[in-house]
Amino acid sequence: MKKELYISWLLFLGLFLFAGTHTSQAQEEVNYLRAKKASPLLTIKGNVLDVETMKPVPKVNVEIAGGDYTATNGAGEFTIRARVGDELVIRNAGFETVYYTVQDGQRIRVEVTPEEASLGLQEPMADVEQEEKRMGYEEYMQLAREQYKSDASKGLDYVANALEDKGINPQERAKGFALLAEIYSYWKQYDLAVTNYRLSLRTNKTLSTEIALAKTYYLNKNYQESIQLGRTLLKNRLSSAVKLEVQENLADTYNATGDTENAEILYQEILNIAKSENNMPVATRVTTKLATIFVETGAPQKAEVFYDEALEISNQEISTNSARVKVEAADYYNKTKSYDQEIQLRKTVLKDLEEVSSDSISNDDAITSQKQNYKIASAYVAQKRLDEAIPFFEKSIAEAATKEDLIVEKDATRRLSEVFRDKGDFELAIASLERYQELVDESYIQKEQELAQARRFGKELAEKQNRIASLEKDRALNESRYQLAFRDQELADARNLRQNIIIGSLALVTLLLLVTAFAMYRSSKQQKYANNLLALKGLRSQMNPHFIFNALNSVNSFIASNDERTANKYLSDFSILMRSVLENSEEDFIPLSKEIALIEKYVMLEHFRFKDKFEYNLTVDPNLDVEAFEIPPMLLQPYVENAVWHGMRYKEEKGLLEIEFVQKNTDTAVIVVKDNGVGRAKSKALKTENQKKQKSKGMSNIKKRISILNEMYGDRVDVAIADVYTSGEGTQVTLTIKKD
Repeated sequence: MKKELYISWLLFLGLFLFAGTHTSQAQEEVNYLRAKKASPLLTIKGNVLDVETMKPVPKVNVEIAGGDYTATNGAGEFTIRARVGDELVIRNAGFETVYYTVQDGQRIRVEVTPEEASLGLQEPMADVEQEEKRMGYEEYMQLAREQYKSDASKGLDYVANALEDKGINPQERAKGFALLAEIYSYWKQYDLAVTNYRLSLRTNKTLSTEIALAKTYYLNKNYQESIQLGRTLLKNRLSSAVKLEVQENLADTYNATGDTENAEILYQEILNIAKSENNMPVATRVTTKLATIFVETGAPQKAEVFYDEALEISNQEISTNSARVKVEAADYYNKTKSYDQEIQLRKTVLKDLEEVSSDSISNDDAITSQKQNYKIASAYVAQKRLDEAIPFFEKSIAEAATKEDLIVEKDATRRLSEVFRDKGDFELAIASLERYQELVDESYIQKEQELAQARRFGKELAEKQNRIASLEKDRALNESRYQLAFRDQELADARNLRQNIIIGSLALVTLLLLVTAFAMYRSSKQQKYANNLLALKGLRSQMNPHFIFNALNSVNSFIASNDERTANKYLSDFSILMRSVLENSEEDFIPLSKEIALIEKYVMLEHFRFKDKFEYNLTVDPNLDVEAFEIPPMLLQPYVENAVWHGMRYKEEKGLLEIEFVQKNTDTAVIVVKDNGVGRAKSKALKTENQKKQKSKGMSNIKKRISILNEMYGDRVDVAIADVYTSGEGTQVTLTIKKD
């Protein structure tokens, strides 16, 4: 009987302690929530108007705090389900966030002031001439980057000092605003981050800043703005990594607005690309997000497939990211009451955390070891395995105490007291309950301190932003003053300009005369060049018939002597030669190698006819770069023809024709055509009366071609003709050619 009374007394005491932990404030909150829940859902309609123009504002984010979400249409109207007492949060990047408490079902009209008007911002003016830049901007920016994560106030002050530098250019000012936004975003002041990213883009538009703004829109719940900017960014040519980053943020935003269909499509596309590029961190993260979507849309089988895939990928590495994936999967197993799988997975997370640096993991993170131990213990309790749960609750409490995580320590202590109570160990249950009550009191005090600190922190950051906004106003005002001074100077310059019109007119007339003279000179030069081209073409057209006529005379002589076989052989070789001549006939210069091949074929044909009249030697200097030097086509043929027909044909004994190609130096080559014939004087005397009446067109043609080409391209070809012997016999033609 005494034992039963003792147990009853303990139970009563336990219930008393549990009841005592709730303060009157908490009870009031519970009563309020119950009353609120009991009130009916109302269909709230409203519209958002610009207070300056009274025009509707489209794509404004409207949500119930912790509840439904919608956005205004093109007419600035919205419809949302809410209860009396719910708080409407109305957000847009163009104005300050508006909060409205629902009082009844009447239509709501929200008038907003554009952010630009409230800040006094103006569109950027034309860049003014930069003053001499003072030292300080880079130093301040570097200090801000180094210290803002530990001290937001110092970081903001350093950036403000950097922006005060009057010598900075628009690009530097934009970097300053972007860093301000980065600081605000790090400290979760997303509305201020949005403002400064937009200021940065207003000053200097960069892709990285636009991507950061799209992410911050999402974090600040400016979902419509984030979607619009994300779609615009994807129209650009982006690297694979940047594209994945933009796509993932856009998919996150779709998911946040309840558009799971578009979110799923985009996540799947990201997953395919990440897998193809072996980008495992992205693949793991997105696979987990897909699994979460299927859980929320009531497709548990699909969700399990994706969680399994995420776990398979995450097992390939040990990191906080892989641990986070395992925790999300464990949470899913908890919802499906698969407690054994949950416990096993959370124990794996604990092992992973031992191998990574967990000091940087904040208490807010879901992967902390104290939370994993707490949830392992809770899973054991759900399976009625109380003895196995106790050590994990105790580990959770100890770790939470070490890391000053009052929330987990408080919850774990309460659950431990319940386990002791269920086991019948009332002394330990009471001790845990007493400790729980102490922790509740501590958590209330801590919460109040945190709220007060958050208010002070928010006020301080707002003051910093106001200072920076004032700096921007002053800058805009100074630029306006500069523009006014600039316009005054323009008026003065206009007066001076009128005085200089006469001088300018005279200078213009002089310039026009000079331009006209130059144009006439240039036109004359171009005409002369065109005339030279026509002359060269004409000379080449004369050259070819002259050469063909002489060759056909040779064929005719074979036919006349009834030597049909020799004529056929000659014609065959002649056709090969003619093909080469025709291929080069339209060029002013050809490589020396082609001219050598052509002259070899020609000399061979002449020797074929006059075997009893001469022998020949054709030598090429092995050091001569025959491809580097160029020569007018068919330049050597007339000289060789003269040597055969006018030099050695009249010689009684057999003559010798020597053709030599030598490189004089790197830029000059020399070609020598030498014969031991009767000589020029005797050849002229031996001509018949009929031959004397005919003028040699070949040599005059060559002289004219060389003259024109040297005029057009510089002195690239030089010809010298001399007797070989003092007796007047023999002729030597020396051609000197130079590189271009």
